[in-house]
Amino acid sequence: MARISLTPRRTPFFRIMEWYSRRTYGKVLDPGKALAHHPRALWSYLRFEQSLAKWNKLDEGLKQLAVMASSASIGCSWCMDFGFWESHRRGMDAHKLHDVPAWRDSDAYTPLERDVMEYAEAMSATPPTVDDDLAERLRTRLGEPAFVELTSMVAMENYRSRFNSALGLTSQGFKDSCDLRDAPRQAAG
Repeated sequence: MARISLTPRRTPFFRIMEWYSRRTYGKVLDPGKALAHHPRALWSYLRFEQSLAKWNKLDEGLKQLAVMASSASIGCSWCMDFGFWESHRRGMDAHKLHDVPAWRDSDAYTPLERDVMEYAEAMSATPPTVDDDLAERLRTRLGEPAFVELTSMVAMENYRSRFNSALGLTSQGFKDSCDLRDAPRQAAG
């Protein structure tokens, strides 16, 4: 249950955000509703997200895996739900999406993808546990601009995941709308 009201004051700015969110995502995002209690915080967040969307030094698939590995590590169900939907919408392989929480035990990932997800988890630990060898492998393979973008994306996902988790924001059902007929099924246990 959310620890904050998800019915903020309906200012003109919030109404614009609602319209955009419904048009883009099919529903109003709960983090936006929570942030709307502080219009300057919401405005700053939206501007930063728009800027992030334009970054292009890091491969999109690696970026998506890093973000999802970070949110899985932190345990943000809202971020996992939305991240799954967003990555599926962008064409990521359903097997890879399905296996993110247990990526170490999956054969779905390349060595570079494994390094990216390990880095995302290490950055998301408190305190961060990034080791020099992993950072150097990534910097060498990706190049410095993409390595900085990877680090920034994981840091931003830490903000999102920790914000949402602290406020008790949980899944809004985005993953449920994905067509996953070809995805592997988890064994019940």
